[in-house]
This record gives sequence, C-alpha cells and structure tokens, in this order.
Amino acid sequence: MLVIPAIDLLGGNVVRLYQGDYKKSRVFGNDPAAFARQFSEAGAEWLHIVDLDGAREGIPRNLEAVKKIIEAAPSVKIELGGGLRDEEAVRRCFELGVERVILGTAALRDRDFAKRMTVEFGERLAVGVDARRGRVSVEGWLSDTDVDSVAFCGEMRDIGVAHIIYTDISKDGVGTGTNLSVYRRLSKEVEGIFFTAAGGISSLSDIKALGDIGVYAAILGSALYTGAVTLKEAIETALNS
Repeated sequence: MLVIPAIDLLGGNVVRLYQGDYKKSRVFGNDPAAFARQFSEAGAEWLHIVDLDGAREGIPRNLEAVKKIIEAAPSVKIELGGGLRDEEAVRRCFELGVERVILGTAALRDRDFAKRMTVEFGERLAVGVDARRGRVSVEGWLSDTDVDSVAFCGEMRDIGVAHIIYTDISKDGVGTGTNLSVYRRLSKEVEGIFFTAAGGISSLSDIKALGDIGVYAAILGSALYTGAVTLKEAIETALNS
C-alpha cells in the first residue's frame, strides 16, 4: 500500500480543513514547494494536491503553486484535483506535469465527460468520491446530493475508471481515525478498483488496518502536519502490513 502525503491549497497557503468546512481552516505554511521537498526527502512516491479554491469556484486557481511543487520535487508523481470540470482544464494539468488528474464534481454531474476522459487517459484519470453520511458531496464539499456514494463508485467502475479516492468528510481533519467499515464494504462490493482511502487517517494502526483491507493507497494530511505520525514511519508500516 502506498502512503501519499496531502497538500491542500487555499489562497496559495497549505491548509487543512475541519470536516471540509472552509471557515474552519488551519494554515500550516505559505510555501507549498517546501512541504513537497520535505515529503520527497522522506520517501514519498506521490503527492496528493487539492486546489480548494478551484473546488469551490469550479476552475483551477492554484496552478502556479502546483508548478512550483513539481519543480521542487521532480522525482515525485503528482495527483491533482479541485475545479477540473472540463477537458481544457484536464489537459492543462497534464501539460503542467501532473501525473494523475482527479475529477470530482464533473464526474457526478456529467458521466459522459468522465467516461470520455477515462477512455482517453486511462489510469491517469481518477475520480474523487467525497461522502457525507453515505451520500456524495460536490463543489468543494459545499453541496450534498442524494447519490449513494458506494453505488456511485460502482457506476464509475462500470464506465472504466480504475482509481477512486474515497473520502469520508465527517472524518477529515478530525484526527479520530478513519472510516474502516466503508473501505471494507467497498473492497467487497466494488471489486476491480484501486481504492485510495482519505479522511481521518491519524495513526499507524489506521495505516496497518487499511493495508490489511487491501486498499491501494492511504492519504495522510493532518496527522503529518501535527506530528501525530511521521511520513517515514507511515511508509514503513504500510510496507510491513
């Protein structure tokens, strides 16, 4: 299992949100590239970047910061989401040097678009499924829908999506542990997908448990920034689970 550090960008700053609430953001620094270098030196193979401004506004807003991250950590692969809702935005990210683009709102609102992008880009295209109380949330977690999140994962698999990043919003930024039960359910009910777990992963025991379930990757955010775990020990735990 991969361990992937998260860099969430808001107004050019590195932040963490509490349960997806933009009004409850905590700033950890104003130099995203410095964090990228630090994570690279600690052994990260991938970085998970979210353009929170883009997610809220519907168009990318932090691509200059993403460019600096890529330049600062050239050996690390970047996956990027937030505000990528048309083909032009997707292509722009790939041209910038992003390895994998994440569709969220666009995948839910326009299944045909998600399918076209999947056919064209294959495993370089992922879908982010953000769930609140088992329902998909969109537009930077600001709008809830009545779409069942697990069923939606199945829909995405059926159109050819290989990678899904599933986040339980209620756990995100809280530090009380992740929703292991939903990942067990996904592994049984939606086979054939590389699932990445996100939201509330706050301890080495969470990482070990996710590895035992068989998820493809685990995204670490607040736990790294607060020092609850180090990236090196998280990677070691994942390798040994």
